[in-house]
Amino acid sequence: MIDIILKYFPALTERQKEQFEILMRLYPEWNDKINVISRKDIGNLEVNHILHSLSIATFIHFSDGSSIMDLGCGGGFPGIPLAILFPKVNFLLIDRTAKKLKVAEEIAKAAGIDNVRFMHGDVAECKEKFDFIVSRAVMPQTDLVKLSRKNISKTQQNAIPNGLITLKGGDLQSELNRLKNDSEVIDIKQYFSEDYFATKKIAYTIVH
Repeated sequence: MIDIILKYFPALTERQKEQFEILMRLYPEWNDKINVISRKDIGNLEVNHILHSLSIATFIHFSDGSSIMDLGCGGGFPGIPLAILFPKVNFLLIDRTAKKLKVAEEIAKAAGIDNVRFMHGDVAECKEKFDFIVSRAVMPQTDLVKLSRKNISKTQQNAIPNGLITLKGGDLQSELNRLKNDSEVIDIKQYFSEDYFATKKIAYTIVH
C-alpha cells in the first residue's frame, strides 16, 4: 500500500511503515467527514500529499533535536509525514481552521506520532523559536518571511542555515526576486519520477 514511499525511502523502520499505512487508511475515512483534501484528489494521497511532503527530506536531513513549525498545515501536510520520517525532531503544526487541525490531530494520535504538537490560531500568536518553518503553498514567500522572521532561531544545528522551506509549483522567479540572494529553488523532479512532480519545487530561503 505504500510501495511508492518505500521506493524512495527504503530504510523505513517497521514502525514508520505502519504509521504511513495508518495515514493511507485514515485520511480517506476522515476526508469523508471533513474535507481536508479535494475529493477528486484523495485517490492520489500517497504521491500528491504524503510523498510530496517527504520531498523536503531530499533537500535536508533535519538533525535530531531540531524544531520545525508547519505553518498553515491544513490537514497535516507536510508536517505529519515529516514527523514520521524524523521521529527525533519536534514539530508544531499551526492552522487557523479548527476542523482541519482536528483531523491532523486525530490521525497523529491514531498513528502514535508523539513528536507533534498542534496550535489552533495565527502564527502571530506563536512566540516559540524554530530551526525551520515548512509550508505548502500557503502564501508568497516574501509574506511568509515577514510573518515568520520572529520565530526563526539564531542557533544553528543543521547543515544549512535556519529559514523557510516551502513546497510550491510553477515559475517562482518573480515571487523570489526580492529574496534571490537568500533563496534557492530545487526541482523535485530530479528526485521523484512521477508525473505529478514535473513542475513541483522546493523553495528555500535563509531568514536572518
